[in-house]
Amino acid sequence: MRVGITGHRGLSSDVERAVRRLLATVVQEHDASALIGISCIVDGPDAWFAEAVLEHGGRLEVVVPAAQYRDGLPQSHWPIYDALMRRASEVHDTGMTASDSAAHMAGSEILVGLADELLAVWDGEPAWGYGGTADVVAYAERSGVPVRVLWPEGATRKAPDG
Repeated sequence: MRVGITGHRGLSSDVERAVRRLLATVVQEHDASALIGISCIVDGPDAWFAEAVLEHGGRLEVVVPAAQYRDGLPQSHWPIYDALMRRASEVHDTGMTASDSAAHMAGSEILVGLADELLAVWDGEPAWGYGGTADVVAYAERSGVPVRVLWPEGATRKAPDG
């Protein structure tokens, strides 16, 4: 089973704990020998899912949206990103250089195209910018890829700065 992930970043530590539990539960539903997790391994649910897949004994495929992608992530996430990249069984890229919303959406489209199912750590609200979780969910639905929404009951996310 090839399972992709998309989800909101910048979640509170309480929401993070609840999301990690939800992701672990979903991962445990699968036979480890047949599970392939597909992720862009950005900080947040993407990386948490990748970690859960590997801890369960599954394989990880990474989609890199742009050559400058890692540089645009928080420096505090670089060690996790690097460790997950080292453990990836396959890496897919868009061929794009700039890590912008167009590249992020292109990466998500590749991810959806590789997946039998998409997990969405999503509050059900519209995206705050092009290529956000809602856009990825809509793309998966248009593409016929089943989407499973994971969102802790009563959880909220804070608006981005700016």
